Amino acid sequence: MSTIFNALIRTHHITSRKKVSKLRNAASNHAVYVLLRSGGCPGIMYCEGSEAGVKQWVGTVQRLRYKDFQLVKKAAEIRQNRKDGDWGRLEDVDTVKEFGARMEQLGVWAWWRRGMGYVHED
Repeated sequence: MSTIFNALIRTHHITSRKKVSKLRNAASNHAVYVLLRSGGCPGIMYCEGSEAGVKQWVGTVQRLRYKDFQLVKKAAEIRQNRKDGDWGRLEDVDTVKEFGARMEQLGVWAWWRRGMGYVHED
């Protein structure tokens, strides 16, 4: 098993295709997997990869100055096997429901729900 890090970001919205293009390029440059929920409120971004890759990608997001930027879950270690083909890739979904389903597929659904404030930490 390899060590993987992930982070979760919330913003007011993600609508700029130009910014999404920059995020896609950063995912490729930093060899991380990124999932976005764009098109409306809230904007949600999930990133996973090496510790350095995740931190560098989050830095790219911060420099784009999204409204109401919140790093709700900082780069943290998770253990998970991922296919090599997923690194350097950005996926974009339209709804929070789709985003949640993808979080479940990735095995981080409970972590994501806590980060989004849907459930509280004990």
